[in-house]
Amino acid sequence: MAIPTKSSATPEYDVEMLDRIVAFLNSVGIPVTENQLDDNCFLPGMFPKENGVLIDRARLKYPGDLLHEAGHVAVTEAHFRPLIGTSEMPGRWPNPGEEFGAILWSYAAVRAMGIPAEVVFHADGYKGDGEWLIEQFENKNYIGLPLFAWMGFCSIDENADEQSRFPNVLKWLR
Repeated sequence: MAIPTKSSATPEYDVEMLDRIVAFLNSVGIPVTENQLDDNCFLPGMFPKENGVLIDRARLKYPGDLLHEAGHVAVTEAHFRPLIGTSEMPGRWPNPGEEFGAILWSYAAVRAMGIPAEVVFHADGYKGDGEWLIEQFENKNYIGLPLFAWMGFCSIDENADEQSRFPNVLKWLR
């Protein structure tokens, strides 16, 4: 776990957007807890821990990154979620398949919240491929969709009702 430190930086991001994202995550069963974090987090100001995500508002850079990190929590198998961020987590976490799942989960979340996809898929994220990902999703090229459906988040059956087909989801936690 990241070592708590003191910080007095003033946020330079959209605080209302962050509050909206936090409320959404809490409502779907992914608790967001405020804590002071150090600079050793993979994404600035956040750290996935157990069944949720710790955030440090003073160190946070992009509120949408919180949806992606929550996506990692969401696509992790239920019996492994309490182990996130601990030394007890077996194997590599997240694995490459879960990365695709977290990306799709993030996109489903922005669609459900009615916020722009650029909030998550910003220019400084995804190794510069945020715009490309948005383009793919807007053209209904949902990379990793069979795996996401296999995880039980949606249906890929063309006869399924619209509410169960991506970008809608059947559930928010695996």
